[in-house]
Amino acid sequence: MISYTPDQPSPVVADDYVAIQRLVHRYADAVVNRNAEQWGSCWADDASWSLGQGRSVVGKADIVDLWTKAMGMMAAVVQVVHNGDAFTVEGDQDRATGRWYISESLSRVTGEVGILLAHYDDAYVRTPAGWRFSDRMLQPHYSGPPDLSAAFLNTVDGLRERGVLDA
Repeated sequence: MISYTPDQPSPVVADDYVAIQRLVHRYADAVVNRNAEQWGSCWADDASWSLGQGRSVVGKADIVDLWTKAMGMMAAVVQVVHNGDAFTVEGDQDRATGRWYISESLSRVTGEVGILLAHYDDAYVRTPAGWRFSDRMLQPHYSGPPDLSAAFLNTVDGLRERGVLDA
């Protein structure tokens, strides 16, 4: 499980930050270009991925399988990475945690269009091939029509329900 808190005391060193940032951007680029091989290369073999609402998988093969099925429902999707940060895990220079904000504009094969505004809480592991996701948990803030007419999930009450804010 990810134990990300934005006030962690030790940001990763600059070279690791850039490498993790590149990992996050490689992931988004693979989404936009529907490149399952590239997208799969972002994950550690024993990683876990949670999209919420009971959609969680463990293991790179199952993660890629879920992503491939989800992408099959999309006519087009553009994922943009905004701001983010990464922090060392105390006592382990080969592990880190982070948070990255994203937005997606999407068109489903049904013709429905929408946007997703969210962040990912991440855990990373350094492998011989570089940094990889060991855990990625999507935290949606809005998912709905582009006119923002659906409910936002990061209201004060919504954040309290998720345990982000004290009651």
